[in-house]
Amino acid sequence: MKKVLAIVLFVSCIATTLMAQDLDSLYARDLLTVGTVAPELTDAEGNTISMEKYRGHYIVLDFWASWCPDCRKDMPQMKELYAQYHTKGVQFLGISFDTTREALDNYLKKEAIAWPQVTELKKMKESKMAQAYHIRWIPSIYLIDPNGKVLLATVEIEKLKTLLGEILYFLRI
Repeated sequence: MKKVLAIVLFVSCIATTLMAQDLDSLYARDLLTVGTVAPELTDAEGNTISMEKYRGHYIVLDFWASWCPDCRKDMPQMKELYAQYHTKGVQFLGISFDTTREALDNYLKKEAIAWPQVTELKKMKESKMAQAYHIRWIPSIYLIDPNGKVLLATVEIEKLKTLLGEILYFLRI
């Protein structure tokens, strides 16, 4: 009986520790590291979207899909961030892992999402963009600095919100 109680206590301690861990330590550990040059993106037609065109601006890259419950949960906050910061020069770009144009377009219309979207119309596991950015979980969010380098890689929208606020406060934008 003591052995069973000890095992239950041990498992409970581990579970509590894991639950208390930062989500990034669980889901974002494979994302590109800070300082890495942001890779180019590719659309469904195979066209390259160069990150060079965004130089001089901060850019939020939001990797998501309309079928993803966590992505849908975060979308209202992303819309708030867009409304707050796009007029201050922060660029937003969604990278969708929807596999049909219809699903993507319906969700964008329903949610009135105004920022540009890129998609390969492929599953995340088949996506060149997911491979280039080491996406294993969505939503995943990157903040790219004006020099085209990763400033933040996270699965937590609150971290993006905090960092954008700090940057723009510091820059007085």
